Amino acid sequence: MLEACIFFTVLCGFFGIIFKKNLVMKIISMDIMSTGVIAYYVLVASRDGVFTPIVVTGKNVAYSDPVPQAVILTAIVIGFSIQALMLVGVMKLAKDNPTLETKAIEDNNTP
Repeated sequence: MLEACIFFTVLCGFFGIIFKKNLVMKIISMDIMSTGVIAYYVLVASRDGVFTPIVVTGKNVAYSDPVPQAVILTAIVIGFSIQALMLVGVMKLAKDNPTLETKAIEDNNTP
């Protein structure tokens, strides 16, 4: 059931990127899709019965792998920086165009 909700989140973001005409809505849709992909990765990487990798003397237990956590943190930081860069680009476009609709921007910039 959780996989279906995550898949639905990714699809909502994907269809938002395709069908929304406003640039800010496209950026928000990309962020929603990215959140769904990260949630799916966390779901796949999670396992029951493992402990956090803390050094404990005298016990031999199954530890969880810290690499997926590092990858997810890196993906979150990169996604945030890409989103900030796209918003700066939209701000630059907003100076020259009265609207943020893609069709109007294409019409204004077509020679």
